[in-house]
Amino acid sequence: MSGRGDSEISETRKEQSEKPEHNHAEELVDAEEPDDPEGPADDVEDPADGEEDLDEPAQVARRARWTAAVTGALLALAGLAASTLRATGSAPVLVPAAYALGAAVCALAAFLGSRGRTRRALWLLVTGVMVMALGDQFD
Repeated sequence: MSGRGDSEISETRKEQSEKPEHNHAEELVDAEEPDDPEGPADDVEDPADGEEDLDEPAQVARRARWTAAVTGALLALAGLAASTLRATGSAPVLVPAAYALGAAVCALAAFLGSRGRTRRALWLLVTGVMVMALGDQFD
C-alpha cells in the first residue's frame, strides 16, 4: 500500500504547490493593530531590534557558563570562609567539615560551569549549598 490513508484529502501535491501560501502571522499583526489614520509606522525603530544579538545561542551559552562559574566561585569562597570561622569557634568538627565539603562541591560546579556543563553545575551548586545548610544544622 502506498499513499496516504486519509480519504478527506483531495488535493494532490501539484494542486498544493500551485496555491499561494497563506501567512497567518500577517493576519495576527493586522488584527492586533488598531486602525491608524496615518498608516503603519515603519520608520519607528523597534526596541527589541538591539536585543537580537543577545538572544543568539552562542551568547546565551556564554552567559550561562559565566553565571555558573561566577556563582560557583562565590559560593565556594563563602563556604570556605564559613568553614574557617566555624573551625576557630566552639562548633563541632562536623560543622566546618560540612562547610568545606559544600565549598568543594561548589568549586567543582564552578569548574564544570566554565567548561559548558551548566546543568550539572546547577545541580552541584544546589547540592553544595544543601550540604552547607545541613552542616549548619549540627551547630
